[in-house]
Amino acid sequence: MSKSLPGVVVRDVIHGFGPVEVLHGISIEVESGRIIGLLGPSGAGKTTLVKLIAGVDRQRSGTVHVSGELMPSFELMERIGYVAQGDALYRELSGRENMEFFGALYGLHGAALDERIHTCAGLVDLGEHLHRQVQDYSGGMKRRLSLATALLHEPGVLILDEPTVGIDPVLRHDVWDRLRAYADDGASILITTHVMDEANHCDRVAMMRDGLLIAQDTPEGLRRTAGVDTLEEAFLHFCSRVPS
Repeated sequence: MSKSLPGVVVRDVIHGFGPVEVLHGISIEVESGRIIGLLGPSGAGKTTLVKLIAGVDRQRSGTVHVSGELMPSFELMERIGYVAQGDALYRELSGRENMEFFGALYGLHGAALDERIHTCAGLVDLGEHLHRQVQDYSGGMKRRLSLATALLHEPGVLILDEPTVGIDPVLRHDVWDRLRAYADDGASILITTHVMDEANHCDRVAMMRDGLLIAQDTPEGLRRTAGVDTLEEAFLHFCSRVPS
């Protein structure tokens, strides 16, 4: 993977549903080789924002560029790794059959696809379960399969919406180690979470509340600016500064 891959640039994005505006002028960047965390409670607008970045929806105003190209772009979507909040898997197929199907969509076939399936399934500790139908998977196993599928084509940009929900703490730690290694290899990673401890693994954290970006810095920088010891306390601090 090239270290020169550009990442994600969001500028002044406004979006809503019907008369309700849910994102109010969001601007954020994800540089190559960096993990950026979107941190905030349910309803903050995190999922709406990542759908716009992934090209699933189109914003009302503002711009989203991924790898230097304006989104949405069907061609570019094929080069993004996207894990949605809801698992987009075929329940009646096995784990391996799901990976074969999505791998073929990414243009992978034969020995190259077999190698990527083996590698990505191993990254999330699913290798021995690939023969099972997805309908027999636990929620955590489905999340792990979704992540493995998103990594199949070695995308330069990863967009992950709550990817570790339902994953046990030991494996979650391992997943973060893998994401760090992937970023160190040049990928741009945007990940949403409402778990404060997970946000500490990110290079930068963008805190969101009610469709607003209320603070953005390194985890250490956020704690230092707020004069507190934890990201949870920092989040509460920045929330208190937002006009009601």
